Amino acid sequence: MSDWTPKLNPTVDLRRLPLNAEEGFVLSRLDGHTRERDLPALTGFPPDKLRDILARLVSQGALLSGAEPASAVNTLRPPDAPPASAALLAGAAVEERAMPSLDESGTEPLPEAEASGDSDEEAAPADDVPEAVLGDYRKLFETRLHALPEDQRVALAKGAEEPELSALCFDPVPAVIKAVLESSRVGLAHARLIARHHRNPVGLEALVARAAFASDAGVRRFLVRNPQLPVAVFRRLWAMRRLMEHHKLTVDRDVPEQTRRAARELLRQRFSTGPSEEKVELILNTEGRALGALVGMPVDGKTTSLLCGRTYRSPMLVQNIARWSAAPPALIAHLLKQELVRRQPQLRMMLARHPNAPADAKRA
Repeated sequence: MSDWTPKLNPTVDLRRLPLNAEEGFVLSRLDGHTRERDLPALTGFPPDKLRDILARLVSQGALLSGAEPASAVNTLRPPDAPPASAALLAGAAVEERAMPSLDESGTEPLPEAEASGDSDEEAAPADDVPEAVLGDYRKLFETRLHALPEDQRVALAKGAEEPELSALCFDPVPAVIKAVLESSRVGLAHARLIARHHRNPVGLEALVARAAFASDAGVRRFLVRNPQLPVAVFRRLWAMRRLMEHHKLTVDRDVPEQTRRAARELLRQRFSTGPSEEKVELILNTEGRALGALVGMPVDGKTTSLLCGRTYRSPMLVQNIARWSAAPPALIAHLLKQELVRRQPQLRMMLARHPNAPADAKRA
C-alpha cells in the first residue's frame, strides 16, 4: 500500500452519504495523519479489502483524493469541521471479527477451547463500536428525544435518519422499538444496540421476530447477556445449537443467572438426544469439566466407541471422567490401559473405585 494519507473531505456532510458498515468503520479510524499502509493494522482489514473501501469513499466524496496536496486540506477545512468519529454517528456499524473455531484434530484439545464466552459455532463477531460513540447516542436520546411524547417518538422512529435512529434504540418503550424495527433504514447495527440496551421483554421479542436479526451472531450474543431476555425466547433461539455452545453459556459470567440456568437445562436435554460427535467434542474440549453438569446422564454406544478410540494424556480429563458416575464400563477399562494411568497410581485408584470399573481392577 502507498504512503498516501487519507483525509476527510471537509466540504461533504458525512451524514448524508450512503455509507455501509465497513466504510463508516474505516472513516471512524481516520485522523488525517495515518498513512494508507498503516491502516490495515489499525482497522483489521486486509490491504486489498481496505484499498477497495478507500476507493469507494473517495468516489463518494467522503475522502480527498490521493493527489490532493496537504496544503489544500488545511485551507479548505473550516474550524468546526466534524471529526472522523462523526461517521459512526452517521449510522455506521462495525463488521465482525472471527473468533477461532474449536479444535477438530485428533490431538487432545487445550482447556482454552472453552474459555471464550462467545456462543456461536460459526465465526463469531465482536462488536467494536467505541463506548464514546454509544455514549453520544445515549446522550442524544436523553437530552433531546426522551422528552418527546411517546406517540411522537413512535412517529419519529419510522422515518428517522442518523444519528436519531440509533439514539432511539435506547428507548425503553417497546412501541418505539417496534417502530425502529419497521424503519426502512434499520440494520444490524441498530438490532445489536436494541439487543444490548433495551430492557423490556416485549421489545426483545419484537427484535427476535425478525429472522434476519435473530440469526446474527452479534445480536444473539447481546441477547443472552440481556437480563430481560425471556426464557422462552432463549429456548427458541438456542434449542438446536451445539452442545459446546450451551456449555459456554453456563460458564459465562456475563450471562445472567436466569439464562445460565436455562442453558444448563438445555444442555442436559441436548446431551441426551444430540449427536455423538458433539458429546465427544464437549467432553474433550472441556477436559471433562462439563460432566459436572451432566450427573446421571449416560452416553450411547457410539459415543463410548469414539471416546475409547483416543489416547489420553490429560490427568484432569481422566480425573473428571473418574468422578462421572455415568461413565460407561468400556471407557473405564480403556482408561485403565492408558500409559498416563499406569504411571500415576492415584489416577488408577480413582478409576478402580468407579462403580463401573472392571472386577479385576477393583481386586487389584
